[in-house]
Amino acid sequence: MKVYQPNELKNVTLIGSAGSGKTTLAESIMFEAGVISRRGEVESKNTVSDYFPIEQEQERSVFSTVLHCEFNNKKINLIDTPGLDDFVGGVISSLAVTESAIMTINSTKGVEVGTQILNRHMSSMNKPMLIAVNQLDQDKANFEKTLDDLKSLYRGKAVIIQYPVNAGTGFNAVVDVLKMKMYQWGAEGGKPQIVDIPADQKDQADELHNILVESAAENDENLMELFFEEGSLNEDQMREGIRKGIIARSLFPIFCVSGKKNMGINRMLEFVGNVAPGPTEVPGMVNIKGEAVVCDPSGKIALFVFKTSVEEHLGEVLYFKLVSGTIKEGVDLINSKRGGKERISQMFAVAGKNRVKLSEMVAGDIGALVKLKETRTNHSLTEKDVEPFPIVKFPAPKYRAAIKAENEAEEEKLGELLNRMHEEDPTIIIEYSKELKQIIVHGNGEFHLNSMKWRLSNIFKIETEFLNPKIPYRETITKAYQADYKHKKQSGGSGQFGEVHMIVEPFHEGMPAPSTYKINGKDYTMNVRGTDEHTLPWGGKLVFVNCIVGGAIDARFHPAIMKGIMEKMEEGPLTGSYARDIRVCIYDGKMHAVDSNEISFKLAGRYAFSEAFKKAGPKIMEPIYNIEVLVPAEYMGDVMSDLQGRRAMIAGMSSESGYEKLSAKVPLAELNKYSTTLSSISSGSATYTMEFDEYAPVPAEEQTKLLKAYEKELEEAE
Repeated sequence: MKVYQPNELKNVTLIGSAGSGKTTLAESIMFEAGVISRRGEVESKNTVSDYFPIEQEQERSVFSTVLHCEFNNKKINLIDTPGLDDFVGGVISSLAVTESAIMTINSTKGVEVGTQILNRHMSSMNKPMLIAVNQLDQDKANFEKTLDDLKSLYRGKAVIIQYPVNAGTGFNAVVDVLKMKMYQWGAEGGKPQIVDIPADQKDQADELHNILVESAAENDENLMELFFEEGSLNEDQMREGIRKGIIARSLFPIFCVSGKKNMGINRMLEFVGNVAPGPTEVPGMVNIKGEAVVCDPSGKIALFVFKTSVEEHLGEVLYFKLVSGTIKEGVDLINSKRGGKERISQMFAVAGKNRVKLSEMVAGDIGALVKLKETRTNHSLTEKDVEPFPIVKFPAPKYRAAIKAENEAEEEKLGELLNRMHEEDPTIIIEYSKELKQIIVHGNGEFHLNSMKWRLSNIFKIETEFLNPKIPYRETITKAYQADYKHKKQSGGSGQFGEVHMIVEPFHEGMPAPSTYKINGKDYTMNVRGTDEHTLPWGGKLVFVNCIVGGAIDARFHPAIMKGIMEKMEEGPLTGSYARDIRVCIYDGKMHAVDSNEISFKLAGRYAFSEAFKKAGPKIMEPIYNIEVLVPAEYMGDVMSDLQGRRAMIAGMSSESGYEKLSAKVPLAELNKYSTTLSSISSGSATYTMEFDEYAPVPAEEQTKLLKAYEKELEEAE
């Protein structure tokens, strides 16, 4: 393969809702460009994109797939991404390294919830975009409704390049209002016949051509002046204006295709090669200093790894974007994350599992590396003194489950595999919870984690079980209370003695230093000698106040008292959950000249704290999450009723491009398998995001249930 220069490269992400036909469209693109000689089918499990066993079994994309083709003296790197929101990580990482995207729309469904979600990502990442209205050969294809949806979503910025003459089962022609020609196909697609626009389509074509001319002219002052002077633009001038509009996201050109019958593919590829922005036409990727890195083949080498996969016969394959410089086999680069050197031994241009070996690659290109030691997803490889790139930020996970190996002897192996899967897919978060005594896996949905479980079973031969994850409750108190405890033990020789008097109270930021308390009719005066404020790893604080006077407890025993209190904070008196936001005043006690030691005061502090805690209005706190549901209007009532049954507090409602957006605060305990329920309620048309908000007190009846459950758990453990 020739070495393509930056101005000969186009990097495009193929995105779209599940069922929009991306994989089939990618197959036709590969066929049209001559990468493959025969088009495969998803149902036949022989497509270029979906080549992993799990994808073939489920007949859906699970991973992003890097493809390339050579077309009209350009190299087009195309990344086919999954449509299900569960696998959004592949979409985000692919968009991070490409200059534009093709949004695939199913013409039988129009703009879907998945389209809305993807559009948000595109907007937040400021990515240029083309639109491919697909499946126009299907019985229920409705281009007019799809067009209305697109104009609503993109506020008039979606502009027709092509429109179908007869969408539906008889679809065989489109009118191209940039070329002002009609493209016609046979019943099974293939190479089109390019003819003049027939008379019955001429008026509509002229009208849409004029709209396109105006839209192109609006993106360049010189073109606008030319348009006013001459009343039109030629094709090259229109291309220039369209290119600038695409880059500015003020214009989203619409193409009409049938991926299944290979209709319209050649023309769309031609447009991508001629008009879509390349790596030199948009700002480069930004390094950790916020500086855009220029796509310069003569610059210092800087590449970013955006995807890792483990593949048969090759092992670990790293997919990368060469942002700057030129690389050849044998060059040594620095891994900015690990600090060590990596030697580039083998490079490939890839099209799914098909690979072409490369000896050289220049800035702007995308390829694959093998046989690296420590490099993983989100790592940068650079020359010395070159700033690396920041990691790709993914949406917060919204589904969690506890996992365990069915065979306890395989727990260590399971841990290694889970860490490996996280390196391949950073949206799988692994949490080894000491607090909950569970391994918690976080992902983007039930399909996401079930796919992980499938791979563990079928690829790595380790059987696992999903369990309901425990909830990380917190314990605190609501009022001040006093307690004391004397630890005394005599068993011959030196004994143990320690007595501690304390007052506990709720802590909040900015509260005044302790002075006086009145508890059960008795007054207590504090003389503060010192304060230690401890920020707890699990959130909140413990404030330890020394109010000892007259040397009742020697200062050398204070750390032991603190240790005893902290042990009980780590295993709260109510349910064994972490305690937080408490101030403890140690104001009196006793010690023995011979028998007092650290263990004595640790135990005295522990039991005094436990007794005071239980009488200080103890309260269990639960994690509350902000959730945002995007749902079609017809399902809004059912979704709201379900949320209210989950103790949700509705925070707001609004409309967004034909969908309803519902915001609420919901306890994590009520969100177990919510994604499955939401999908069932809405027939798969709704989606949601969730993000931790705060800890809040559980209702009294819920606290009673939790206390009884913990008591039963302790009884069963005895």
